[in-house]
Formats: sequence, C-alpha cells, structure tokens
Amino acid sequence: MTDFIQLVKERRSASNFQADHPIKLEELHEIFDLVKLAPSAFNLQHSKYVTIIDPTIKEKIRNAANGQYKVASSSAVIIVLGDKKAYRQASEIYEGLNLLGIVNKQEYDFMVNDTVSFYESRGEEFQKEEAIRNASLSAMMFMMAAKEKGWDTCPMIGFNPEEVRDILDIGDQYEVVLMITIGKEKIESRKPRGYRKPVNEFVTFI
Repeated sequence: MTDFIQLVKERRSASNFQADHPIKLEELHEIFDLVKLAPSAFNLQHSKYVTIIDPTIKEKIRNAANGQYKVASSSAVIIVLGDKKAYRQASEIYEGLNLLGIVNKQEYDFMVNDTVSFYESRGEEFQKEEAIRNASLSAMMFMMAAKEKGWDTCPMIGFNPEEVRDILDIGDQYEVVLMITIGKEKIESRKPRGYRKPVNEFVTFI
C-alpha cells in the first residue's frame, strides 16, 4: 500500500489528461470497492455514482460542462449524487445486524425508527444538506482510492447540474453534488501547486 502521507501529497487536481487512455471496468470496480468503505451518517451510504465512459454521452456531458477539454480527454467522467431519501433504506441496511444477532429485534426496530424519524423531523432542506455532506465525503474517498490505483482526478463544479440531470435522466430524489474526471494526468502541463494556508490560519485550538 502506498504510504498515506505520500498519497496525500501526490494527489493533485489534474487539469489536463492524456487523451485516448481508457480505463478498464475492472479498475473502476477496484476503486469503488474501496469507496464503499467511506463514512456516512447512520451508515446510510447516501452516495450514488454514474460513471460515464461512452464517448457520445461524455461529449454531451462536456457540453454541459462549458466545453471543458479535461472532460473530453478524461478516461471517464464520474457524476457524484447524493440520495436525499437514503434514510428510507435504514431497515434494509440494518437488517444484517439483526440477522447476525449483533442487535436483537427490539434494538433493530429502535435503530430503524430512530434514524427515519431523525431525518423526517428535520425536513427536506436537512435531507438535501445531508445528501451533499455524505456524497462529498465519499467523493474524497474516490479521489484518494483512484490515486492509490495510479489514476488522477479532478473534482468539478463548473457544469450545469440540471443539464446533467436531463442527460442522465436523474430523478429528483438525487442531488447532483459534483463531477469528477479521472484519467492519466498530462504531467508536462501541470502547474505548480497553489498556495496553501499555514495551519494557524485555518485551525483554532481552544
């Protein structure tokens, strides 16, 4: 396994990719097999991913992303979604704990009811915020896992989410959180890393 500190330092937002460098489905599966271990509130696993490798669909996504070249040159485009109604799957997600005897039926029922009521009582705005929060945690895991497997990524917000929603027929249940391009970085066009604030500018110790 790559040293974690080295991995953190080497992960960069790639602004340019080597064109015509396909990624295998097996490689994507390996990345997502790590992504599934990302943390999520109540273990609801709010994140959904649409992975685009079809050139025709990718070109449509590029148009929705203001024609950015890194979308065209990437090996795949990842659309990160957050499920606003993830809490409705609580009974299915917790069922294994009950079947394995980790929790009894009474504890299982309490977990399900507590989770559902927690989300429903806080309303739709909270459910949307939770979808974004948890999908963002998962997206960071995706980028780190991709780097571990030798792939470079770039998180993107420069796109029209409603156009993407229409292209991919994404239902209202899901929030379009961000786009990630993945590929092999064209290192010769890489710019120096941008300024990073020193710790004392963004951390307060009390």
